[in-house]
Amino acid sequence: MEQTRRSGYDVVVIGGGAAGLGGALALSRARRSVLVVDAGQPRNAPAEGVHNYLGAEGTPPGELLARGRREVAAYGGEITEGTVTRARPLDGGGFQVDLADGRSVRARRLLVTTGLVDELPDVPGLAERWGREVLHCPYCHGWEVRDQPIGVLGGPRGVEQALLWRQWSERITLFRHTGPEPTEDERERLAARGVTVVEGEVAGLRVEDDRLTGVVLTGGRFVPVRALAVAPLFTARADVLAGLDLKVSEVEMHGHVMGTQVTVDGSGATDVPGVWAAGNVAGVAEVVIGSVAAATRAAGAINADLIAEDTREAVAAYRAPFSPAAEREVTERVLGDRRHGLTP
Repeated sequence: MEQTRRSGYDVVVIGGGAAGLGGALALSRARRSVLVVDAGQPRNAPAEGVHNYLGAEGTPPGELLARGRREVAAYGGEITEGTVTRARPLDGGGFQVDLADGRSVRARRLLVTTGLVDELPDVPGLAERWGREVLHCPYCHGWEVRDQPIGVLGGPRGVEQALLWRQWSERITLFRHTGPEPTEDERERLAARGVTVVEGEVAGLRVEDDRLTGVVLTGGRFVPVRALAVAPLFTARADVLAGLDLKVSEVEMHGHVMGTQVTVDGSGATDVPGVWAAGNVAGVAEVVIGSVAAATRAAGAINADLIAEDTREAVAAYRAPFSPAAEREVTERVLGDRRHGLTP
């Protein structure tokens, strides 16, 4: 949909990936007016399929999103392509969301599902193979490269990664690269699991017939692998939300910073009233099905919050004394109902 209403929505969902669509579906089914603003840059676009998603195992990411958009639209939810440049609270309550093309929409509540950015190690050729043979999550892609020679690019978490990927293949090579020297205990664990450790920095990748064949070290040595596991820095895509002043915190694993995420409680509520966040922007390690589940929980919390507000406003109106005009309106409506036999 190219046009959006300016009278406002109950909820604007910023981000149209699986999490955003999952939240929008639940809210639309709750009969809320919902707008999803989608920049059209899904993080998992290079992947062949979405995995560990019950009932949709192996579905191409684009197909899963297209299916989700149709489901949201079937319940009255609206979806528009656009990039949010700013979101800010309004003095009278609610929020204004500005888009790069000049449009602005208003919302009573916001659900932020903008995802994250994968900051890859600076190795030539790495980005071009990202999501294909350059991987980070064995639960997402391990089965597809099982039993093949798999390399692990060394870094702060290289040893833990190598031992994890060992579950999917006996042929694991840890490239030290710029990672720390393994301790004696770490070398023993790697040796016990049959993980080969290769010294030296990785200079680049070798690709033949559009397929990764191996890693080239700075000295020219070639080591064949069919997949390369890396550990990106996961950075929450929260720059466009600076006007909301959301709290962003660092996430650590094994004593090393693995990324940043928006701070939320169990329902997805941020420390800014009226704003919820779900998916990878609020959980860097979340998989697709988990992101959808988190957004669905957030949608329930948002709807409950709106119900509470609707009820407060209804009670205030109920308690307010009738004006003469309001009394005449009620009297006319009652008389009209009686004429039509609707009241005794």
